[in-house]
Amino acid sequence: MTVFAFDRAPLRVYWELTRACDLACRHCRANAIRDRAADELTTDECDAVLASLARATGPMPHVIFTGGDPLNRPDLVPLVRAAVSRGLPVSVAPSATHRLSRETIHALADAGVSAMSLSIDAPTAAYHDGLRGVLGCFGWTLAAAARIVAAGIPLQINTLVCAETEPHLEETAKLVARIGAARWSLFFLIEVGRGRALRSLTATAAEQTLRWLARNAGRWPFVASTTEAPQYRRVTLQLARDEAEVKANATWPRRGFGIRDGNGIMFIAANGDVTPSGFLPLSVGNVRASDPLELYRESELFRALRCPERFTGRCGACEFREICGGSRARAWAATGDVLAEDPLCAWRPAALAGGR
Repeated sequence: MTVFAFDRAPLRVYWELTRACDLACRHCRANAIRDRAADELTTDECDAVLASLARATGPMPHVIFTGGDPLNRPDLVPLVRAAVSRGLPVSVAPSATHRLSRETIHALADAGVSAMSLSIDAPTAAYHDGLRGVLGCFGWTLAAAARIVAAGIPLQINTLVCAETEPHLEETAKLVARIGAARWSLFFLIEVGRGRALRSLTATAAEQTLRWLARNAGRWPFVASTTEAPQYRRVTLQLARDEAEVKANATWPRRGFGIRDGNGIMFIAANGDVTPSGFLPLSVGNVRASDPLELYRESELFRALRCPERFTGRCGACEFREICGGSRARAWAATGDVLAEDPLCAWRPAALAGGR
């Protein structure tokens, strides 16, 4: 079987430029704060990190500037321009606030941003604003989405998937289509940060949701994907086999195969700490003292996360462990062990007694 190990450089670098944000989301991974912290990386330090990332061999890492709200950094547009000038693709994940003006969006477009993302967790203001903690956020998000699409920037809509939002996914998908988004990413809750206050789906409910997503993805005018639910890859393959679909082009989802926390993904915190993802806050070092690519390649934690044969429980025994591997962040949040099985998965590997 092909080994999907990204051991030389990450494919995606999620970079929390700041934890400052004007929203108060109930599920915030970052435990965002109102004001910028004194230990944030400076502009010059950020530029040095970009230079280091640009020395990667093979595909250039795709940098996603996030937060908090990266628009709280007055140097966001110059940092986008600096990254693009070095050949690094850049996306921006801002919060929907007054800072996300038409002028700012066009400045980001002119700087070379390749995509932007916004969060919509429900199809109505009442549900969305309740999760985001600020009245009016739903309207701001729709207005910002229209401006991003009008500026010709590919738009990704991110939607939290948990017990509170799952009943609204069908209507949310319709809204995503009306907006004109290029991609819809379903973020399956990891109970870290403020997310501990919400309820995850059961494994059975998650399986049903992933199957619903896979069966409907082909009829939507946008690409559907998941975050922290790599089981979606297994589900798409199983449905293709069961329903004799896409057999003539069985490699269509292969681009994302194997990507998970620490394997193709790296996170840089606002203070420079490097972790396998924003949902797996175990630091392996800091970019102020170490080359981020060296931390990615050589740290014991990252190396372990790139070896699915070291996983335990059902993930370790699973025939889909190379392409999926489960959410390492959820395994850690549930058990304290990054190599444990992902409790969100309902699949019973054939290697275990009794099969499924």
